[in-house]
Amino acid sequence: MKGRMSKGSWRSTALLLAGLMGVTLLSAGPSWAVHGATPGDFNGDGYRDAVLPAPGADVAGRAGAGAVVVLYGSKSGLSAARRTTITQNSAGVPSSAEAGDAFGTATATADLNRDGYADLVVSAPYEDTAEGRNFGLVAVLWGSKGGLTTATQLPLPADTPSHADGARFGLDLAALSLGGGPKERVVVAGTDGTVSFNGPFSRTGTYGTRSVAQNTPSVASVTLGDFNGNATPSQALATVGLSDLSGGAVYAYPEYGDHPLKGNGFIAASGDVNGDGFADLVVGDPAEPHVAGVDGASGGRVLVWYGGSAGIAQDAEPVQITQNTAGVPGVSEKNDAFGGALAVADLNRDGLADIVVGTPYEGVAGKNRSGEVTVIPGRRSGALGAGSYSFSQFTAGVGGGNETDDFFGTTVSVGDVNNDGRPELFVGASGENNLTGAVWVFPGGASGPTAKGSRVFNAASVDLTQKSGTLLGGNGLHELI
Repeated sequence: MKGRMSKGSWRSTALLLAGLMGVTLLSAGPSWAVHGATPGDFNGDGYRDAVLPAPGADVAGRAGAGAVVVLYGSKSGLSAARRTTITQNSAGVPSSAEAGDAFGTATATADLNRDGYADLVVSAPYEDTAEGRNFGLVAVLWGSKGGLTTATQLPLPADTPSHADGARFGLDLAALSLGGGPKERVVVAGTDGTVSFNGPFSRTGTYGTRSVAQNTPSVASVTLGDFNGNATPSQALATVGLSDLSGGAVYAYPEYGDHPLKGNGFIAASGDVNGDGFADLVVGDPAEPHVAGVDGASGGRVLVWYGGSAGIAQDAEPVQITQNTAGVPGVSEKNDAFGGALAVADLNRDGLADIVVGTPYEGVAGKNRSGEVTVIPGRRSGALGAGSYSFSQFTAGVGGGNETDDFFGTTVSVGDVNNDGRPELFVGASGENNLTGAVWVFPGGASGPTAKGSRVFNAASVDLTQKSGTLLGGNGLHELI
């Protein structure tokens, strides 16, 4: 592949894109925060708890030190009154809150030590360490009857190439537990590649093995899935933008080779979209193409590679979905950023994973970049797109007010927090209220999430009171697209 983007040069590209699109970026703070954790039952009460990252939160006077807000699930759902806020100043959390650490940039949930309590993995990619400036830190907060009360640090490799802007380990995270030992896995992404930790894990900080993969350009997003049905998590990833592509290169099994798949994008997720028992790889490619029809689609696209008994074939042609695909609401328009956020989960309980797509720059009801989220149902056969539906702040029953530069759909995630078997949909909007951010919760219904009864948690409602830049819900791909 020619013209690879040099590691550490992502920010100039992001600033250029933002200038062209009229988007204001933070002068300091997280570069991107691709994935947010799905809800997990951290205290073992039978209800999953929601994770609201706030990587721009000020802590004890340290600007942008970062925080994570956990809202505890219950039969009645979520309440701001039932919450805990975790920072690096919290008892037991590694290091301490420092300006610009961006603790909470990426989060991931899994029961890593198989004790029946979900555990939370949290990154601070701008943590300065003995290894260098902006080297990064990743902590595991261990679930227990009392919740997330203890934590240990995952040891990141010091023998990685040195960059003036740091390795920034923890720009994205993925965690998956499909069984004991090597079937438990955490992958940490950064500008120097990925670091994989395999089980068995223990709450004292021990783990099975660690490996480093540096066969790709800087990594923007990583996911884990059982693509070949062997009940062992495999990683796939998307890199930062490259000079000869609209987005980044996409790799399946990057630890085994240096050959990208056909297609490109910035954010990766996995789930069984066609119900055949194998995880499928789904990638969001929200940037405008360099060459129309060759390396992207105007307005953005989502690509799907189907798994199988042999995994994902190197030469497989992905299925492409855009807002012009039959059944998908809306129309593809330049700079919509369809595919700017991504989650794959079964929302309607039909045994098929659905694709949740954020379009944070979509104009709705005359408000530029107010944002929208689209759900594309999984299908056992036939073309994806039929039965798709969308939510925005203009949708009846959705609060908050549809405003310019809200970026509704910056982040998306799915999880059942009231244990009724109907998963809730979580949508972040990083631009809401002067970039303090907000997260909407759409209750699960008989056939999927519904706007009726939806709730919004803004930064002030969870006692994060700074006037700007909190980024409750995470910053998503905002600075890459």
